[in-house]
Amino acid sequence: MKTAKLILSALALLMLTNLTAQQAKISNFRPYGQEGINVFEAPKETDDSFDGLKVRVGGNFAQQYQALDHSNKATPNIYTDSKGTEYDLNKLYPLSSGFNLATANLNLDVQLDDGIRLALENYMSSRHHQEFWVKGGYIQVDKLPMFNNPEWYSKYVRVKIGHFQINYGDQQFRRTDNGNAMYNPFVGNYIMDAFATEIGGEVYLFPTSNVMAMVGMTNGLIKGDVLDYGANQKKSPSIYAKLAYDKQVTEDFRFRLSGSVYTNQETPRNTLYGGDRTGSRFYFAMVPEYYLNRGVLTASTTDNQAFSGRVNPGFNNEITAFQINPFLKYKGLELFGVYEMASGKANSEADKRDFTQIGAELTYRFLPREQLYIAGRYNQASGQLAGIPNDVSIDRIEIAAGWFPTKNLLLKGAYVKQNYNDFPTDNLYSEGEFNGFMIEAVVGF
Repeated sequence: MKTAKLILSALALLMLTNLTAQQAKISNFRPYGQEGINVFEAPKETDDSFDGLKVRVGGNFAQQYQALDHSNKATPNIYTDSKGTEYDLNKLYPLSSGFNLATANLNLDVQLDDGIRLALENYMSSRHHQEFWVKGGYIQVDKLPMFNNPEWYSKYVRVKIGHFQINYGDQQFRRTDNGNAMYNPFVGNYIMDAFATEIGGEVYLFPTSNVMAMVGMTNGLIKGDVLDYGANQKKSPSIYAKLAYDKQVTEDFRFRLSGSVYTNQETPRNTLYGGDRTGSRFYFAMVPEYYLNRGVLTASTTDNQAFSGRVNPGFNNEITAFQINPFLKYKGLELFGVYEMASGKANSEADKRDFTQIGAELTYRFLPREQLYIAGRYNQASGQLAGIPNDVSIDRIEIAAGWFPTKNLLLKGAYVKQNYNDFPTDNLYSEGEFNGFMIEAVVGF
């Protein structure tokens, strides 16, 4: 009830804002509606004028109807409580069809000065945290008005500072971010979901209109940390870089190719593949009805099993990851790809493990304003997980269709099927699979 009142209050505020004034124009900004689709890094514009501080209030809302089934063939793992009651920890959660929790974002974008903007991103409601909380905030500097806007900086340089979504890989620009599901043609994100918010800075160079180079350094953690862990645990920064070529070759054909690298040699808790604090879209898919949480029998909830359907390789102590992303668009036909390799280990491990991910999306958008689309995606992640001696793999096929009634509204439906391969017979995921349909309604402005 508290969350519902908060969302209604925020909606009333947003409606009042839009009734009393037009949205402020923010420079070098990615729109939250349909216009933001296939925008990767925010555009680098130099000809915008500044006529005073402006505040733009925006938001995203999403609601899903879920109809999924799941199954496995794991041998029973019996736990007996103090009363003698037996629980099979390999028994899957009893799924039925129904509506998921509505998710919502609140976005504040501020034009502070010529070429300088502030972004404050908030989650009003999410699967993992139902309460209002801040995703992050940062300042993006595309001009230097305090130094009379030197041309070399305005044309070729950008600096981003704060607590923000790090620019690793291109799949992050097409993923669903809690209530913001406008950019994603599908309902689900990738199986191995590279997404994290960290504290630090990024420096961008735009030597030509088609080339972007970026280098970043962060604290390597999802939040601030001033604890001295002693001689046996270092807190190394994360270093990452990206190079992208993006060109509108002809009026009908666009080509982009990017490569990213991210590395941290030692940190208490890195979350590159576990940094999404909002949760996945496939509620309770392939999760147990009960599990042991630090030795205590616990019933699964949307909160404590928030990342169902994904795999986190658990490289929280040491990690090096590479991602390559091609993107081609010819008229309404789009092809997007992911090839990713990651290596690392957890704090409790002596040896490094490897995990690889591949993905391919084909989307066709048609009718005026590309208001309808159909899409298909194949995704596979494979490698070695902690505690499992052999390599395992997870693969997913998702077929989707969507309709934009307006540039700020989206209705999409999808069929998904995901398989778990080569897991031991005593593992929950042994011969596991889930499949079914999802319907999602999205608002973004």
